[in-house]
Amino acid sequence: MQNFTYWNPTKLIFGKDQIEQLKTEIPQYGTKVLLVYGGGSIKRNGLYDQVISILKDLDANVFELPGVEPNPRISTARKGVEICKREGIDFILAVGGGSVIDCTKLIAAGAKYDGDAWDLVVKKAFAEEALPFGTILTLAATGSEMNSGSVITNWETQEKYGWGSPFTFPKFSILDPTNTFTVPKDQTIYGIVDIMSHVFEQYFHIGENTLLQDRFCESTLLTVMEAASKLVNDLENYELRETILYCGTIGLNGMLSMGSRGDWATHNIEHAVSAVYDIPHGGGLAILFPNWMKHSLNENPSRFKQLAVRVFGIDPTGKSDEEAGLEGVEKLREFWSSIGAPSRLADYEIDNTKLEEMADKAMVNGEFGNFKKLNREDVLEIYKASL
Repeated sequence: MQNFTYWNPTKLIFGKDQIEQLKTEIPQYGTKVLLVYGGGSIKRNGLYDQVISILKDLDANVFELPGVEPNPRISTARKGVEICKREGIDFILAVGGGSVIDCTKLIAAGAKYDGDAWDLVVKKAFAEEALPFGTILTLAATGSEMNSGSVITNWETQEKYGWGSPFTFPKFSILDPTNTFTVPKDQTIYGIVDIMSHVFEQYFHIGENTLLQDRFCESTLLTVMEAASKLVNDLENYELRETILYCGTIGLNGMLSMGSRGDWATHNIEHAVSAVYDIPHGGGLAILFPNWMKHSLNENPSRFKQLAVRVFGIDPTGKSDEEAGLEGVEKLREFWSSIGAPSRLADYEIDNTKLEEMADKAMVNGEFGNFKKLNREDVLEIYKASL
């Protein structure tokens, strides 16, 4: 395996009724608090009232930024940055899913930057500090609650990019499975796909002697699949929500990628799709990932065979590595379809009209992918196979 240093400063606070920990966490940072949230679900399920009550008990001066989009936009982040600078915000509290947290990360960094926050996303500039922030997670999906990464969309230019900074780890994240009970079935499914996709991105690498890392990935996938098949029909099951929530955090907090460098090509391909069509990220991944797998299988067939045998129960007897690996990909597609995930771009009424445009966006920084390097022709082939 490659040399590595693992560092993750986020305090993870996990379990029922852990929102009470806000009373000890927030006073460490100040009294002026910016509350960031999404479309209003936290008001409908009562979480907003809980948070406001605790903040009032702390005599906090609360400012609010509602309306963060599912694919968080730079325009919304700019509003948050403006509030932070104008009001002298001490601390930001993100209450919501990964999109809310991703937007908060840019607000936190942008509040300490003199230029436009978009500069940080496109790497025209790099964050040198950030406001402290914490999260209360309401959706198992992105893992943003325990990492420093963020994905932001510029809808005016139809660009969507990932970025990150050592300064954008949450100070703490509170994960109460009961806060995910009201997540609708479709969003639950997208979250499950996103979690599994994060694991796949880290599983497909060119590192050697990653025996334990491989088993970490495989066991996470098996656990997600076992719980997911039950959860989609039992959305308020605490144990199942608890399992998926924890898997989402483990899936992208750096533990699975110690000693190796994951691929991440499929995420880049999907970002170009949702930048143009604004589709759910998890839905796009469900469509694209099996087609990336088929396209990349010959790069290292034995790795696909290992996944097929260990995770999808494929019997490799009398089969080549390619044949066993392909069966595994088909089993993945079957599983995602069985829980209700989309399988074609046509499911979102996407045709071949803008394939070239999406390919251009995906290729903006040149060839990409650490397991298999993709060029523009590769990207177009994957899009066409996904129609």
